[in-house]
Order: sequence, then structure tokens, then C-alpha cells
Amino acid sequence: MKLDALIVAAHPDDAEICVGGSILKLVDAGLRVGIVDVTRGEMGTRGTRAERDAETAAANQLMRLSARRNLDLPDGRVQVNVEAREKLARVLRDHAPEIVLAQHTEDLHPDHAATGRLAREAWYLSGLSRLAQLDGGPPAARPKRLYHFMGHVPFDPTLVVDIGDVWERKVALVRCYSSQLAPAGDGDRGQHFLFGADILSRMETRARFFGERIGARVGEPLLALGPLATAQIQRLF
Repeated sequence: MKLDALIVAAHPDDAEICVGGSILKLVDAGLRVGIVDVTRGEMGTRGTRAERDAETAAANQLMRLSARRNLDLPDGRVQVNVEAREKLARVLRDHAPEIVLAQHTEDLHPDHAATGRLAREAWYLSGLSRLAQLDGGPPAARPKRLYHFMGHVPFDPTLVVDIGDVWERKVALVRCYSSQLAPAGDGDRGQHFLFGADILSRMETRARFFGERIGARVGEPLLALGPLATAQIQRLF
């Protein structure tokens, strides 16, 4: 299926937390959106693989995605190697999206950073015709733009998407992942393991900060490779 936008994220819930509002706006605009999760999050301290699969299915219904796939790479051990990047490049050729949103290459979580690098390399490889021929699948198709979204490490964004009109729906998306929001045991207070505040609070703090920078209530920051054409931004966002 041809997609307009494809999000590449390390774990189920990363896409929803970081760019859930952008996803909702794109779908509301009638565009076809998909997500590729690189792992199933099976190594997470909170929640089992089965629980996270069920939570992902619930989030999918709210987002009305056109496609969601999983590369099934090992959680906590994502590596940028030939096999992984060609596997993702095949997904990009399968769906031929106009744009890709992927995690940033600078992040405290090794899987997040590796996923960002993996997406960047696969983005390039997806446009190589001879590699596509060797793979035997769809023809070469490189997305027009690659955007990185923010994880644990802040950056100065190229653009900020105003998500004020879908904010409450984004919160509902993230609440689908209840296993990641609730304490896992007596020694767990339900906070983020690195920064203390809970996930929803951190998400709102960031959204309000970047929203203020564009004169909006809440926003999601994106970083583009190279300059952007105004018409392109207007069409997609």
C-alpha cells in the first residue's frame, strides 16, 4: 500500500508519545499514515510483550492507521547493520511514503539513537535501483523528506507542528499504553526512569514549551535534513 507518511520508532508507544499529534493531524487530513516499530519492547521494565501488543492494537484503532509493521529486531539490542537497514529499506519501498518521521540520531536510549541512524541509512538505500533489483521486491523509491522527532535529547527544531486541536486525542493515545504509565512494583512510582516526572507530564511540558515558541498551545518539534519548501509544509501539515 502506498503511504503518504511513515513513522519509524524503536518501541511501541514511541511514535504516539513523540509525534502522536502529527499522526492524528495527517490522518484527519485524509492522508495515509503507517508506523514501523523496530522492536516489540519486550525488554521493558514495565509490561509484557503480550500486553504491549494489545496496547498497540488499541492505539491503532484510535489513530486509524493505514498500516503498522514491526521489524522484530531485539529490544535493547538494536544494531545498525546491513541486514537491519536493508530490511527497513524494503519496507520503505513497499509503501513508498512521501515523508518519513524517525527518531533522532542523538538520544540517551541506545535503541532510539540506533533507530534514527537506521532510518537515515535505510532512507538512502531505498532509492538505489540495483539494491531493489537484488531484493526482488518493489522498485526503488526514496521518500522526498526525512524528519527526526525528539526523544530524550532536545534539539532546535526546523519546524513545530501545532497539535492544539488534537491534544486531548493524543493524550488518549498514550493512555492506551497503561503498562508503561503505572508502577510495576513496590519500588516503582510510575515515573520516567531517567528524569523523574511521569511520561504524560514530560510529554505535556515539552508540548507546551515548543507550542509557545510558535504561538500555539502545544506543539511537536521536528528536525529536517536540509531546507524545506513552504508549499511542502503546507500540504503535509
